[in-house]
Amino acid sequence: MNAADEKTIVKNYFNATGFDRWRRIYGDGDVNKVQLDIRKGHQQTIETVIDWLKADGNLAGLSICDAGCGVGSLSIPLAQMGATVYGSDISEKMVGEAYRRAQEVLGANGSASFTAQDLESLGGRYHTVTCLDVLIHYPEDKMPEMISHLASLAESRLILSFAPKTLALTVLKKIGDFFPGPSKATRAYQHREADVIAILEKNGFSIARDGMTSTSFYYSRLLEAVR
Repeated sequence: MNAADEKTIVKNYFNATGFDRWRRIYGDGDVNKVQLDIRKGHQQTIETVIDWLKADGNLAGLSICDAGCGVGSLSIPLAQMGATVYGSDISEKMVGEAYRRAQEVLGANGSASFTAQDLESLGGRYHTVTCLDVLIHYPEDKMPEMISHLASLAESRLILSFAPKTLALTVLKKIGDFFPGPSKATRAYQHREADVIAILEKNGFSIARDGMTSTSFYYSRLLEAVR
């Protein structure tokens, strides 16, 4: 399967059954135990990034591109704290939900805007670029191109999360592949941390902070890279 086909599958999934599933997970309604575990893990990753940005003391007025913003789980709280946030997602439905939630929280004059775009077509320059829980949809051979493009948008900082490729997690993933279902409509790719760091360094970044979120069903390695 080529990259264009995979991108179409991801887009269609998050505009259909995937949208309903992940909107529930990223909300506060009733979900099953697995979805609740993923919700908690994702929220831990969001909170870590927010803590990092708050700790620097310059969040107000900062320009932030939230690439793959989903329903606005990171974009909206950052805008609440004074940042100017540009959220994007490949799914029109996700962007619509992010806009709806932002209107509820921020009102018509909030400092968050949203657009339906894939990562490849993003442009502009921002102080900080974030891309959380998105690279899991990109195979290893696309990572240098995608991370380099995100790096070209970031003036000072790039924050990424990805599913780490370790022996234990690879075994768990193989076990999970025996049990396909609606949630498995897109492929999930793991990535070696050393490879991600090498790409960042090639683009002029160095690692400032790192973190790891690990629950029963959610594993995410988080890196903050700065120029």
